[in-house]
Amino acid sequence: MTERDQRTVKIGAALAVLYLACFYGPTLWRRLDRTRADYLALVHQADQIRQELAPYERRGADLQRLMTTFKLDPARLNRATVVADASAAIQKSAAGGVQLGPIRESAGRTTAKELASIQLEASGQVTAVMAFLHRLNTLGYPLVVESVQISAGGAGGGGGRPGMMMGGPGMGGAPGMIKLSLVITILDYEQWKAAEVRRV
Repeated sequence: MTERDQRTVKIGAALAVLYLACFYGPTLWRRLDRTRADYLALVHQADQIRQELAPYERRGADLQRLMTTFKLDPARLNRATVVADASAAIQKSAAGGVQLGPIRESAGRTTAKELASIQLEASGQVTAVMAFLHRLNTLGYPLVVESVQISAGGAGGGGGRPGMMMGGPGMGGAPGMIKLSLVITILDYEQWKAAEVRRV
């Protein structure tokens, strides 16, 4: 192929490229621009969805942490028997050094999202009673200790001044014994869950 033929081929190729660019370039550019716009729209939509889901992810993590900490699994709770089950769990947790007195159950306040309220008295050595109080948080039921009254003396004594932590001579109770008067509220977990969903 001569030099003149090569130059002719190059000119022809340049003209062909110019022709394609003139007639198909705008269409190709619009298509690329539309593809880019669709991609940006998808990215924006994904960001919006991510922002909408962020509160749920945080709440889910918080809920999982609380469920782990308090050993609470709402899925296994039976609304019909949760009050009786919680009361039985409280009595069982007192085993090992804590004596329970009469347990009185009353209906909870619906406006406060409560299932029931339990009043009880417990007595025992300081360490045993404090361990009992700590175990209430890990029984696997939605319990809230609403009030605690502590007095000196246990089952063997007539008690002392509220707030006294240790019995002693002349206080009417055995040394190292304390008495608790507790009011425990069982929350209506379904109402709390519904309110949380509405708030989100």
